Amino acid sequence: MAGKEKPYRVYRGGRAKGPIRHEPLKEQAGRRDGDGYAYKGPKPARKPRRWRRRIVWALTGVILLFLVWAVLGYLAFRSGIKDANKRLDPLAARALTPQKGLLLSNASNILVLGADTGSKSRQSTRGRADTIILIRTDPDNHKIALLSIPRDLRVEIPRHGTQKINAAYAFGGPTLALKTVERVTGLRMNHVVVVDFSTFGKVVDALGGVTINVPRPILSNKFECPRHTQAQCARWPGWRFHKGPQKMDGRTALIYSRIRENQLDPSESDFTRGERQQAVIQAIADKTTSFNTFLKAPFIGDDLVRPLATDLSAGQILQLAWVKRRTPSSGWLRCRLGGTIANIGGASYVIGSEENVSVIAMVTGKSAPQPPLPGSGPFGPGCLVGK
Repeated sequence: MAGKEKPYRVYRGGRAKGPIRHEPLKEQAGRRDGDGYAYKGPKPARKPRRWRRRIVWALTGVILLFLVWAVLGYLAFRSGIKDANKRLDPLAARALTPQKGLLLSNASNILVLGADTGSKSRQSTRGRADTIILIRTDPDNHKIALLSIPRDLRVEIPRHGTQKINAAYAFGGPTLALKTVERVTGLRMNHVVVVDFSTFGKVVDALGGVTINVPRPILSNKFECPRHTQAQCARWPGWRFHKGPQKMDGRTALIYSRIRENQLDPSESDFTRGERQQAVIQAIADKTTSFNTFLKAPFIGDDLVRPLATDLSAGQILQLAWVKRRTPSSGWLRCRLGGTIANIGGASYVIGSEENVSVIAMVTGKSAPQPPLPGSGPFGPGCLVGK
């Protein structure tokens, strides 16, 4: 049997018992399938999963596009803010108390003035400030307070005697308005924003309109008649607003914030007007920090601040936007100074109440917010919690 496979196995213990199993030759073993001991050669290389690469590249592209879009929007916004900084009277900027630290982590007082003319005190023609709102941010406690100051509040204006507080802007622009508000509230102002109402509507239009929840039906007094003839205006009843959420364009939002009388509710007053102005400001702030505005930022960034004159930088405004987003609804305070109505020399004034001191303490967080006292009438001072 030389040259052939032997039909037996040899073990140290001797010849195996039972039937003999023939071992295949090595070259035969390489050709057999199904044998667990068979060598089938090297396995082919596994193909890379291309779908994973595609997902990674797609995510990278989206992130890069997001960053580029954000940079373009910020540059457009910063360009508009630089113009707004130039529009502010330098005297007003110097009258401010410097901000301590970042707005992200430090309390700040911001005075918002609304008028129909520009902001420079050097101008010969200047209207009164129909809107005076103090915004206090408190990032550590996640609170934002909006304090409306009635334009007819009787105060002492430096070098001009006793006048309505809105006259301070007419006498000395934002600089004198700042000093007067500081004297009334006892708070130092860190920043100022002057809103030119003649172009205010363009901001709302650039945002694509804002949604405002109207708390009760309104039929306003007659102002800014939309009719073409005097006879038509005589028959026109006034501006109407239905109760509930309403989307408003720039002109409608401006009219809503200016309504002084509601023929359907005679108890409304200039204080109610302040609440409407606060609602418009909040609606604009909400829309400005929305994702839709982010998508349009490279095209409308400079338009958003065109009606403004302010000392705030682009970076500081972004910090305020972040503080706003972090503030829950329960952290918002809607406050107002108030008093009683008096007729002095043929002019109607609001004589400040002693409770105004308590309202300032509520705004600064030194006391708990309280609504107007029962029986204080439509001009009672106080604070309400929530947007």
